[in-house]
Amino acid sequence: MTLLFCVALLLAYLLGSIPTAVWYGRTFFNIDIRQHGSGNAGATNTFRVLGKRAGTIVMLVDVLKGFGAASLTFLLRREGTMTETELLACALIFGFVAVLGHLYPVFANFRGGKGVATLLGMVLAIRPDVAAVCIGVWLLVVIASQYVSLGSLLAALAFPVLLLLRVFGQPENPLLIGFGFLVFLMVVITHKKNIGRLLQGNESRTVLIKMKKTK
Repeated sequence: MTLLFCVALLLAYLLGSIPTAVWYGRTFFNIDIRQHGSGNAGATNTFRVLGKRAGTIVMLVDVLKGFGAASLTFLLRREGTMTETELLACALIFGFVAVLGHLYPVFANFRGGKGVATLLGMVLAIRPDVAAVCIGVWLLVVIASQYVSLGSLLAALAFPVLLLLRVFGQPENPLLIGFGFLVFLMVVITHKKNIGRLLQGNESRTVLIKMKKTK
């Protein structure tokens, strides 16, 4: 079991380390996305610099990284010796390690993105119902404000708050709630510069839906 856990841990980090934005930019545009726009190797910067198609592809792959990492518990589940709480803890650990891989990818000189899409993938694997609401929060905030960073912050906060308030009708695992607040803190730290720009009123805007002007 210890060996399987270590193998899954390594796989989770390697999955997270796939520098989707960097590889996509180099392969199809012959550029290093980290040298353009905000300098971030994530879906939002890819969206702004390389367009909607590129940004969408990068985002989906980054989501799959987190989803795949959290789902690695199937390796342990096959042994049949772990409780559901223990499996949940392992899923959270594997997902978190994948996010660390995204932040510090071994395949891209340890210069990665901010991990929001990978976090979403992890949450989708563990609690798809809550993840769906968080996606809705993100969309509403970004469409209304045009600030992706603000949407990411509020969506990250919505996850543990929804669990804490028992919005879905049943008592939630305290481990998952605590981890949710830890994730929110992590998102705050990785978006520290964005928060500063939001407070100063000079954060970059991203238009998801263009409204047609009526004459």
